[in-house]
Amino acid sequence: MKIMNFVWPLCALFGHVLLVPFYLRYGPLAAHEVAHPAMKNDETPPHIKETPFPMKVVKGTLHCGSGCSLGDILAESLALFFPVIAVWLGWQTLFAEKIFAVWVFDYLLALGFGIAFQYYSIVPMQNLNFREGIKQSFKADILSLSAWQVGMYGFMAFAHFYIFAVLLNQKLHVASIEFWFMMQIAMLAGFVTSYPVNWWLIRKGIKEAM
Repeated sequence: MKIMNFVWPLCALFGHVLLVPFYLRYGPLAAHEVAHPAMKNDETPPHIKETPFPMKVVKGTLHCGSGCSLGDILAESLALFFPVIAVWLGWQTLFAEKIFAVWVFDYLLALGFGIAFQYYSIVPMQNLNFREGIKQSFKADILSLSAWQVGMYGFMAFAHFYIFAVLLNQKLHVASIEFWFMMQIAMLAGFVTSYPVNWWLIRKGIKEAM
C-alpha cells in the first residue's frame, strides 16, 4: 500500500530508533517486489504469512498514529499562528485554557487524516467504491484514533498542568523545543492506549490486518 510510504516517516517523528528494527524486520515484507509475486501465484503474501498477529496490530496502530501525528502537528502549528482558530472552537467562551480548544482542533484534523489514511489502505484491499470506502474507513478509525488521542491528551495534560506548571513553575509554550519533546512522549502514550483497541478491531474484522 502506497500510503505506508507516508506512515513510516510520520511515525518516525515520535518513534525514532524504536521504530527502526521493527520496520527493518516487518516493513519490507509488504514491499511490492516481495508481495506481488506471491499474490500472482495465489500464495499467502509474506507480510501476512510471516508477521505475527501482535506485530500486525503494531502496524495497524502505527497506521492510525500517522494520521494523528500529522493532524496534531498541523493543528498545533495553525493554532499558534492563527489564535482565532482556538477562539472559534471555544477558547475564552467554553474554555479558559487555550489548550482545550486546540485539542478540539487536533481531534478534528487527526480524524480527517485518519479516515483518509484508512481509505487508502482499505479500498485497495477490499476493492470498494468511494462511499463504501469512506464508511468502512470511519468505522475502522474512529475508535482507534479516539483511543490514541486519549493517551496523547492525558500525557500532555500531565506535562502542561503538573510537570511544567507545578514542578517547574513554567508555561509550556507551543513554540518551544520542550513542547514538541513532550508531544513525542505523548504520541508514545497514544500508541499504548490505542494498541488494545486496534487488537480488538482487527480480531473482529472491523479493521484490516496489515
